Amino acid sequence: MTSATVHASAVLVGARAVLIRGPSGAGKSRLARELIDAGRHNGFGFARLVGDDRVHLEAAGGRLLVRPAGALAGLLEIRGLGLIRLDHEPIAVVGLVVDLDAADAERLPAPDRQNTEISGVVLPRLAVAAEAAALPAVLAHLISGRQKAQI
Repeated sequence: MTSATVHASAVLVGARAVLIRGPSGAGKSRLARELIDAGRHNGFGFARLVGDDRVHLEAAGGRLLVRPAGALAGLLEIRGLGLIRLDHEPIAVVGLVVDLDAADAERLPAPDRQNTEISGVVLPRLAVAAEAAALPAVLAHLISGRQKAQI
């Protein structure tokens, strides 16, 4: 079992969490809030905060688990407003890694660049360029994953 606390945010969307990484100011908290709002207001499906700013990752049984960092559990930062309290999930299985402001983001990435490995667990990865809107790409990825699972 490998574990670490990392600078990232995570949102449970359906049965799997989206782990959002990127440099400070890249929009991790904003994307987390947009995913939660998409679930609440756009009928996309269940979406709830796991953690914002810092999360704890743990590899167990071939899966990557994510938990909120203790003191930050249930808190989400909104720039210009501060911290707000939200319902949150205490633990989730990561199903997608989103890298914001990714230097290696490509319009049509090769299949071998669409995965990443964290603590020995290989996960789908979506690299988003600095100037790109992340939410549409993440929603498209999640929807295409659901369609594949139903086939």
